[in-house]
Amino acid sequence: MRILAADIGTGTQDILLFDSEKEMENSLLMVMPSPTQVIAEKVMEATQTGKDIVFTGTIMGGGPSGRAVKAHLQAGFLVYATERAALTIHDNLEKVKAFGVRIVSEEEAKKLTASGSAVEIVMRDFDPEAVSKALSGFGVTVPEKLAVAVQDHGNAPDKSNRVYRFELFREFIEKGGELERFVYMAEEIPPAFTRMKAQADSLLKNTGTSPEIKAVFMDTGPAAIFGALTDPVARQPSIVVNIGNGHTLGALVCENRITALFEHHSSRMDPEKLQDYIIRLADGSLGFDEVFEDGGHGAYIKEATGFASVRSVVVTGPKRGMLEKLSEKEIRPEILEKLHFAAPFGSMMLSGCFGLLAGFFEKYPETSIKLINP
Repeated sequence: MRILAADIGTGTQDILLFDSEKEMENSLLMVMPSPTQVIAEKVMEATQTGKDIVFTGTIMGGGPSGRAVKAHLQAGFLVYATERAALTIHDNLEKVKAFGVRIVSEEEAKKLTASGSAVEIVMRDFDPEAVSKALSGFGVTVPEKLAVAVQDHGNAPDKSNRVYRFELFREFIEKGGELERFVYMAEEIPPAFTRMKAQADSLLKNTGTSPEIKAVFMDTGPAAIFGALTDPVARQPSIVVNIGNGHTLGALVCENRITALFEHHSSRMDPEKLQDYIIRLADGSLGFDEVFEDGGHGAYIKEATGFASVRSVVVTGPKRGMLEKLSEKEIRPEILEKLHFAAPFGSMMLSGCFGLLAGFFEKYPETSIKLINP
């Protein structure tokens, strides 16, 4: 069995090609620039060459690309976008228009491109053709089993997407918090997850409808949490923290169930705050309002074990240096004695991909492979 897992982040897109006939450590790996970084580079190139742009494609992650679009507009150049592509900039199209972006039909976008009036930039989080091209140079083909993770705040045009994201997290935790709550086949994706749904539609459109094609989708945060749990250092109850390029997510996990969660922007975190959050999440005293008013997404606690009962504090993610680079004196002693830096199967950057694999096996249980143990 071969499965391609792709974890699409803010800074990188991490790709793993799993083959059940090989040791996991012999899986093929790629850590490449994230799609939003690639789009941002294309926008900046258009700005430097003085060209208008037209966005086509579908909803994808923003951040760097959104900032590049604003800079392009401020430089005095035009930005056109189809409705689907424009939703990358904001869920509310009226706000997109207010930024100065001109909404056009698919036909108008084609005319702008054909006439040379604007440079076309196609919006899409996961590009199977690019992955296939990269692998084909080494004689490797893309399998028909796929697992993709993107961060989806949920469609919230009239409210804070940070609030809405935690409303969704709360719902999943209340239903049990198991891995299966966070994994979807294409037809199971909640309507609110418009970005995830867009990637599923785009992917299946490009790969066809063969019965051999099997695909699952997850949010990047839970994918990293469950992926880190595949490292033997994760002894539950465990606090698992993924310090990503864009977001830091911490979860209390008991018997493979997320029972408490916080999420903040990594740029707003520091070692002291993070250690405080870790302990208070386990103790049940970290509140939504505190995190939200600090600029984060929020926190939700259904069950708290108390930090004394936590057996391991497991940290992963590309920004793990926030804690890893500290001296022992800078780490609170109660955390230090339980602290581990996870590298599942020897690959720290692939935690999200291993979570995706675990999710795939959850949805397609015909395989006997199990990656996570309580």
